[in-house]
Amino acid sequence: MSFNIIGLGEVLWDLLPSGRQLGGAPANFAWHAHALGARAQIVSRVGNDDLGTEIRQRLQRMELPDTLVQTDPSHPTGTVTVALAANGVPEYIIHESVAWDHIASTPEAFGAVRSADAICFGSLAQRTRSSRESIQTLVSAAPSNALRIFDINLRQHYFDRETIETSLKLANVLKLNDDELPILTKLSKVDGAVKSQIEFIAKRFDLGVIALTRGGNGSLLYHEGRWSEHGSINVAVADTIGAGDSFTAALCLGLLRGLDLDRINAAANQIAAFVCSVSGATPELPAHLRELLR
Repeated sequence: MSFNIIGLGEVLWDLLPSGRQLGGAPANFAWHAHALGARAQIVSRVGNDDLGTEIRQRLQRMELPDTLVQTDPSHPTGTVTVALAANGVPEYIIHESVAWDHIASTPEAFGAVRSADAICFGSLAQRTRSSRESIQTLVSAAPSNALRIFDINLRQHYFDRETIETSLKLANVLKLNDDELPILTKLSKVDGAVKSQIEFIAKRFDLGVIALTRGGNGSLLYHEGRWSEHGSINVAVADTIGAGDSFTAALCLGLLRGLDLDRINAAANQIAAFVCSVSGATPELPAHLRELLR
């Protein structure tokens, strides 16, 4: 069975030292969901410029529809300048006043969301009121039984308590990393051990699933009172861009297919480790990885 999956938010060019690469967490998520067998689409916005045209061409080559990617007549296509630390961890300069800051809740977007099995959104694309209102309205329109995945994706100063709490209330799945958990627990005024913090957040916001990625230390999954812990996978890291998005896509497909939590966790770690081993966020996944969640 193939599922309808939507990545909602930023699509952009990552300007890496090695050259320009397609990026944006929702776009990366959609690509990996497609690679894992889903019918994936992106709801986003690009400029009426050469970079926007190139994004559409790239999506077509990736076999991702661009019909829900809007064209902004007055704002440029988004770009992010990326510098890599010695360990491959990226540092970002996220340029402002770009097309994805003005995502609209169009009839076409509503139609796609209402038939979605899963929708993934984050906090970055909600940094402006225009996109924030559209994203929250669209997520609210998803079917009651759909996965509504909040990949929190905290970047620099582009988030606030109200946006995070509203997004958590809209979601039924939360994905975050070990740098983001302390920020969220501080906002939620909760302390204690990590598992206690996760249980508290799940109960407070009625979240069925919480996924915590821990970089080189693996990941921890919580699903309605059950736990799965997976250790690290040794890999030579080229860069970590897109690894978390590939993990989220694997989590999404595993949950939709009703797979065992440990199996989902193991597959998501293997896929994310591979993405870390190559440059860029959207590498072609090898066949054996594409089959892990079938």
